[in-house]
Amino acid sequence: MMCDFIIAAETAKFGQPEITLGVMPGAGGTQRLARFIGKSKAMDMILTGRMMDATEAERSGLVSRVVPAEKLLDEALAAAEKIASYSQPIVMMAKETVNRAYETTLAEGIRFERRLFLSMFATQDQKEGMKAFIEKRKPEFGNR
Repeated sequence: MMCDFIIAAETAKFGQPEITLGVMPGAGGTQRLARFIGKSKAMDMILTGRMMDATEAERSGLVSRVVPAEKLLDEALAAAEKIASYSQPIVMMAKETVNRAYETTLAEGIRFERRLFLSMFATQDQKEGMKAFIEKRKPEFGNR
């Protein structure tokens, strides 16, 4: 749940089985799970130790997509390569902005997003991205 997004194999299982060991989830497990899937479903899983399969995890918003087990590594590497091909400062700002949504009010999140969005126009990568779009070519980001 600390990942930016989760690609799960169709055979994956998810849960918080700590209750079966006489403890509760730690390291933010109770907080993150409730934020991802809602209080009722989180309580069900945390208090009973019930596991959910990959289909339910996707339907509940815990994972972003489910793929055949034999394609999991290829899908994960393809996603990583795609993200790595973009402007790293812009990727970092996008991640920070989405993460802010869970830490503040909507109004403050929108103000934060606006500040970062406008600051992106001072980067060389923004200029390269827009120029490449107009020229109908792939951008060559320099991470600046």
